[in-house]
Amino acid sequence: MRYGEKILNNFNPETDLEIWPNKHKRDYVIKITLPEFCCLCPRSGYPDFATIYLEYIPNDWVVELKAIKLYINSFMNKNISHEDSINEIYSLLDDKLKPKWMKIVGDFNPRGNVHTVIEIDSSNIKKDKK
Repeated sequence: MRYGEKILNNFNPETDLEIWPNKHKRDYVIKITLPEFCCLCPRSGYPDFATIYLEYIPNDWVVELKAIKLYINSFMNKNISHEDSINEIYSLLDDKLKPKWMKIVGDFNPRGNVHTVIEIDSSNIKKDKK
């Protein structure tokens, strides 16, 4: 196995997704585009390709860019649906970063005459009241 394959096969987002303290108190938006997302269809095994658009207003933490790249690339050999992949990414980043606001869009390339866009925007999600 090549070194990149080893890194992606062993990438554990719980321990390997590096986050850094946000040094700034003002609100600002971080926009990250990840144009090479790939996962495998859970039914057919065919590859699905997408561009992931991530935007967030950090609270106490920001995600390190190489770490988010490795996390996104770790989906390459994973059998997962469009909906599940975007929900998994959103949930992990929301749990780790606890941003003031976050939006993630998965714009999947057409396959079989179907184009899918999955969007999760924290301003549209009802939070559980405890």
